[in-house]
Amino acid sequence: MHICFLTHEYPKSGFPHGGLGSFVKTMAEALVNANVKVSVVGLNYTLMDEFSVENGVAIHRIRRNRSKGISWLLNSQALTKKIKEIHAENSIHILESPELDLAFIPKIKGIKYLIRLHGGHHFFAEGENRGINWWKGFQEKRSFAHADAFIAVSDYVKNHTAKYLDYYGKPLQVIFNPVNLSVFSPKDVGIEATNITFAGSVCEKKGVRQLIQAFGIVKKEFPDMRLNIYGRDWFFPDGSSYMEMLKKEVLPTIVPFDTDVVFHGAKEYGEIPFVYAKAKLCVFPSHIETLGLVAPEAMAVGKMVIFTEKGPGPEVIRHGENGLLCNPLDPNDIAEKLIWALKNEEKIVQIGEEARKSVLNRFELSKLVLENLQFYKSIV
Repeated sequence: MHICFLTHEYPKSGFPHGGLGSFVKTMAEALVNANVKVSVVGLNYTLMDEFSVENGVAIHRIRRNRSKGISWLLNSQALTKKIKEIHAENSIHILESPELDLAFIPKIKGIKYLIRLHGGHHFFAEGENRGINWWKGFQEKRSFAHADAFIAVSDYVKNHTAKYLDYYGKPLQVIFNPVNLSVFSPKDVGIEATNITFAGSVCEKKGVRQLIQAFGIVKKEFPDMRLNIYGRDWFFPDGSSYMEMLKKEVLPTIVPFDTDVVFHGAKEYGEIPFVYAKAKLCVFPSHIETLGLVAPEAMAVGKMVIFTEKGPGPEVIRHGENGLLCNPLDPNDIAEKLIWALKNEEKIVQIGEEARKSVLNRFELSKLVLENLQFYKSIV
């Protein structure tokens, strides 16, 4: 079997990537280990064509065209050309893409098109409190019409997406994103007793504003604590930085504790497990998630995690057993959960141990690779 992933976020050294890129890397390498041929096609981070083979995965990075007004067409044509070349050389059975990216990829004979629901434009519209952009909305609807089957990474993303888009009665299965347990495992590093850690894109929907406000409350009881924020910046439509907005508008509301909020920027994929390992606890108060790899990845390292009670949070965490759930819109509730954890150090350790066990049981890579392969075979 030959699987081709269509994504522009495959991790590349020196460039930031999100959860989608981490997922594809993990799944692609695991499929190779299961004797499946895997290709990745996507637009490059730089203005050049590149090809490499990394851990058995053939990665084709296509030069991004930036011609104003028609770049979408020229880029789609370049991607289609590459996919056809790969297919002619070694038949592709499945072309897998996130929600929007099949919009202008014409159907190629012999290839089944699969969309994995990682959270598209329609899905996040509600969480970001915005309307549907007509152009992106059109592309997503067109992409869904092109698909032959769907995988949802949680029940929540499946049901929430169905409020906006049609699955057309095509095959649909819920399969969690796997966690690479060879990467995300307990590390022999010292735990920093004053370290509260967040990792993810620094933007409104990840709950960073409310987390900083909650931290100001926590500091009144635990003055030595430090909030470490890891992740790439997000930019408003006018080009201004979300991170700078936090520094100018939100941090001043927690003076004199603002100097203990540290923005570290994005980290390489391999560094993230050590970031989690050093933390006393991790907190991810997202307003909306599809599943979110950050929580189970931190849990796999053995950390007690405070995660969102909204969306798929209860699918990942049993409150009080393998983690805590918080109301991500309420800084007081986030602070309450943090303070409880900091007052119950033995429970932090116990919950962290249970967190890792639950991830081993539900997010183990080889088990989920088998589920994916069974679904792939069912639609070929």
